[in-house]
Amino acid sequence: MRAGAAREAGGQLRGLSGVKTPSTAPSGHACPCNVNTSMGAFLFKDQVFRHSEQTLKRALISKNPALVSQYEKLDAREQQLMKEAFQPTSDLYGPIILQSQSDWIISHPEAPQDFEQFFSNPYRKIPSPEKHSIYLLAIGSLGNTRVISEEYTKWLKGYCEAFFYGMSVKLLEPISVSATRCSFRVNDHTRNLQIHAGHILKFLKKKKPEDAFCVVGVTMIDLYPRDSWNFVFGQASLTDGVGIFSFARYGSDFYSSHYKGTVKKLHKISSNDYAIFDNYFIPEITSVLLLRSCKTLSHEIGHIFGLRHCQWLTCLMQGSNHLEEADRRPLNLCPICLRKLQCAIGFNIAERYKALVRWIDDADTPRATPKPSCEDNVHLPKPVEAFQDWKEWIMKCLAVLQK
Repeated sequence: MRAGAAREAGGQLRGLSGVKTPSTAPSGHACPCNVNTSMGAFLFKDQVFRHSEQTLKRALISKNPALVSQYEKLDAREQQLMKEAFQPTSDLYGPIILQSQSDWIISHPEAPQDFEQFFSNPYRKIPSPEKHSIYLLAIGSLGNTRVISEEYTKWLKGYCEAFFYGMSVKLLEPISVSATRCSFRVNDHTRNLQIHAGHILKFLKKKKPEDAFCVVGVTMIDLYPRDSWNFVFGQASLTDGVGIFSFARYGSDFYSSHYKGTVKKLHKISSNDYAIFDNYFIPEITSVLLLRSCKTLSHEIGHIFGLRHCQWLTCLMQGSNHLEEADRRPLNLCPICLRKLQCAIGFNIAERYKALVRWIDDADTPRATPKPSCEDNVHLPKPVEAFQDWKEWIMKCLAVLQK
């Protein structure tokens, strides 16, 4: 099987890393851009992909006088932090290290997107005072009780408020799978239930509030974009500002869990048919699951803001073809991608980092997840152990910004 990403309708649909079924898979690209043939040389493990200082400066600052002037108007301390990208010995930003031929950069050649290309993209979605809200919608249960589902969604909301600092983040009322009227199937390889990502995008577009910059659905049910694909972690329509992302494969027991029944292909699906999703595969809520969920959510909303896959430095916006590669990807943005997001939203970098630290610190000492029999008023501490390394990294950035 070959990993890939979906592209439809002039590049508006972006698929997360996923796998096609052999021979029947349609051709596709991660984004409408040229092939960067220099990537083909990296065909063995632990190959360092490093750009020159001049290349990184051009990618961050540009040669366009207007964009250079825009950069020079940034706070001097923000410029100092971004200049860390050019330092080969920096402990904040490092080069991309390729582990295998299945890594995203090798298997999905894309032209890199510098700041100027991002800024001048006429199709880029830009928040406005009228459309300044990110909406999150839980589809199906995210935990084994109502309170766990609600708490998990609130944690994701708080994280998005800090990561996309300056944007309003709101929660829509959770819905069942049946409300989407999407198609579903049993995956031939994992024997797990899957729901159709494209159908859910159409549903989200119809439900998009007037003040929404984007609407993002999150689910613990596996996704597929079309019959010929094995799965995708998620899919988004950049032009419509909607996305659906699954955290199912981030659970520790996903590959050992199997649906025992069968699914008939029906032309019309009744509400009763969706009963098979009731209490179906709800993984244990752990710190690692929350970390992976936050990575996926911020990476894909970043795409809706117009950020393409990063090929400059180690960065959250790097593509990932599989879970091991996704785990290697950090939570932080490289300076080039950080400038893109700052340009889109207009935040102060130091204040954004402080908000992220507050989100990590706003947690009690984690304890075991409540069992289904627990009362709904049980307090569920936020598990943030897996975020501590990232917090230390943020503190180093704040030290630069507060000199």
